[in-house]
Amino acid sequence: MDRVKKWIDWNIYDALMAEECDVPHDLLGIHKCDGDQIVTVYRPCARRIWIIDDRTDREYELDSITDTGFFGAYIVGGCIKSYTVKVEYGDNDVVEFADPYNFEPVIGELDTYLFAEGNHTSIYKKLGAHPMKLGGIEGTMFAVWAPNARGVSVVGDFNMWDGRMHQMRRHGSSGIYELFIPGVKSGAVYKYRITSCKGDKLYKTDPYGNYAELRPGNASVVYDIYNYKWKDSSWIKRRRSIDRNERRRMPMSIYECHIGSWCKKNDGTEDGFYSYRETAARLGDYLVKMNYTHVELMGIAEYPFDGSWGYQVVGYYAPTSRYGNPDDFKYFVDYMHSLGIGVILDWVPAHFPRDEHGLGRFDGTALYEHPDSRRGEHPDWGTYIFNYAKTEVSNFLIANALFWAREYHIDGLRVDAVASMLYLDYGKNDGEWLPNPDGSKENLDAIEMLHKLNTIVPKEEPGVYIIAEESTSWAGVTAPVELGGLGFLFKWNMGWMNDFLEYMKTDPYFRSGNHNKLCFSMMYAYSENFVQVLSHDEVVHGKASMIYKMPGDMRAKFANLRTAYGFMYGHPGKKLLFMGQEFAQTREWSEARQLDWELLEYPEHEGMQRYVKELNKYYITYDALNYNDYDPMGFEWMSCDDNSNSIVSFVRRGSTPEKQLLFVCNFTPVLHDKYRIPVPCKGIYSLIMNSDDVKYGGDGTKVSANIKSDKIFCGGRDNSIELVIPPLSTLIFRYNYKEERK
Repeated sequence: MDRVKKWIDWNIYDALMAEECDVPHDLLGIHKCDGDQIVTVYRPCARRIWIIDDRTDREYELDSITDTGFFGAYIVGGCIKSYTVKVEYGDNDVVEFADPYNFEPVIGELDTYLFAEGNHTSIYKKLGAHPMKLGGIEGTMFAVWAPNARGVSVVGDFNMWDGRMHQMRRHGSSGIYELFIPGVKSGAVYKYRITSCKGDKLYKTDPYGNYAELRPGNASVVYDIYNYKWKDSSWIKRRRSIDRNERRRMPMSIYECHIGSWCKKNDGTEDGFYSYRETAARLGDYLVKMNYTHVELMGIAEYPFDGSWGYQVVGYYAPTSRYGNPDDFKYFVDYMHSLGIGVILDWVPAHFPRDEHGLGRFDGTALYEHPDSRRGEHPDWGTYIFNYAKTEVSNFLIANALFWAREYHIDGLRVDAVASMLYLDYGKNDGEWLPNPDGSKENLDAIEMLHKLNTIVPKEEPGVYIIAEESTSWAGVTAPVELGGLGFLFKWNMGWMNDFLEYMKTDPYFRSGNHNKLCFSMMYAYSENFVQVLSHDEVVHGKASMIYKMPGDMRAKFANLRTAYGFMYGHPGKKLLFMGQEFAQTREWSEARQLDWELLEYPEHEGMQRYVKELNKYYITYDALNYNDYDPMGFEWMSCDDNSNSIVSFVRRGSTPEKQLLFVCNFTPVLHDKYRIPVPCKGIYSLIMNSDDVKYGGDGTKVSANIKSDKIFCGGRDNSIELVIPPLSTLIFRYNYKEERK
């Protein structure tokens, strides 16, 4: 025992006892000593401890060095490499395990170097909790970044949440702590117990954890996410072959969905959630029926508070456990791909919540957030702002984007609240923000991170696109990085949404004075690659559902909404509707209840659903509605100056001359039985959709199925057509190119 005591570094021992030892492997485990071996084991409350040589099965009993549970032995001529620890706690209470402190580190110098540089694009395979075999022993490798901690322990249901048991080794100045714990398997519940520089004991969930307890529990759960057998190889192969320009020409009709409230079980359970797997079949089949091309999911990365809808994230690398485990979510994505549906995730790199178990003050200091509250906090939201200047934080976010694309086969990310990232004064009053040294207000670090994100993701995962929810007039959001832009592929058209909804909420009698709100969007339509959106944000917090934004009695409301959707689908840009809008949900959306599907028992709601279904069908059938979204040749006003009648007409052009569609929209409840509009060329114009059709819930005003153009000058054109325009309606005509050639 004396030889063991002489060998011991008592400073390390004291740190171990204080649960703030960052070099436990220097003391614990088996070590060479003058040609012999010394082995030490720390097990609080142990009565006796042995080690068993795995090669010879020989047992060696260890001496109690102190009364704290610290045991050791000097083994003369020992050549033990691997061994089992046997611990006796009481009568017949004996446990055996491989020693966690007898394994070499998994994280190497290249890992720490790349992470410190901010260039480790697969850092999530190193940090976090990863079931694996080391030296033939099954267990889990834990690793976490906590550079300002005195010490870090893994605590969980496998060690009675005792921070003394599994203290982690630190990889030098990298701030990464690591420990392989034999015997810990998938399903184990854990946290990191961090001793801060002030000596505080913090219990934190794993920033890179792949699964979490169902709230109100908030611990991480060990899960092996690499066992799922994907069936979408052909989908991924095709996705990787689609370049940026081709992606811009493809149809995108997006169904924005909060799966926890899309549909609920009536089984008496508190939440009534359908699982990812159950939702896959129900939602996927519905999307196919409704002719959508993509689904955008709200609130998938783990979050503690239901009312945040998933926009205050704690577990960036974990799909929420509300609906199942990680393999269940992979099945959801796989199933969508089997149906030809792309999957977009809402992604939140702008801020994170203050929950004590989360990223905030992670190691006792402002680690993930900016240390200056003027840069590091959103006063209105009560959240922290990421410190984008810190390379490890930037790496955390960029690797997270790649993680969802690689490991969950996600097709696109919609980046939430980009405007709040771009401006240092976003949502802040004077004195609440810190300008740049030159007085400017652009967040240069966030901009650099977005540049890097939009350069690396398309390079490493071709075909995966990133969409900005950006509400300001920042120039070049969707311009390539190499041309000075931010590099996003698409941007939500918030300006159009605000103007258009203000126009539609106006009584038709006054719309003539607000005509610019209807037409102004075409002045900037080609400045970005826009997505026309009517999102969840427009049907909450007293803003009213889409149908109740419309003026007039209920019949007029439905007619207005059909007209609005028709105009939206004709306008250049990809399309997004929030769930429930397709059948005119009457109540505002709430995450606490399912959509009002019973409304489909009423003809007007069922008609609206059929109308949106057919709009989507025409949208994917006629490439005039998507092929030239971002090329001026794809859109041309025929008439946009008849504000007195609130009627507009325009042409959409596709990939070939014959692929043209003519839209006529009447935003007043007035019937026009002989209304003349200019057309681009002579020929036959065949009606393919009339929003006033009785099958959509309209009055059934008859419009000629085929209208031949006249050689009558109108609106600066040599040719025009005369037609009946129903009240509050959108008409869509197909240009009959073959007839014109005769």
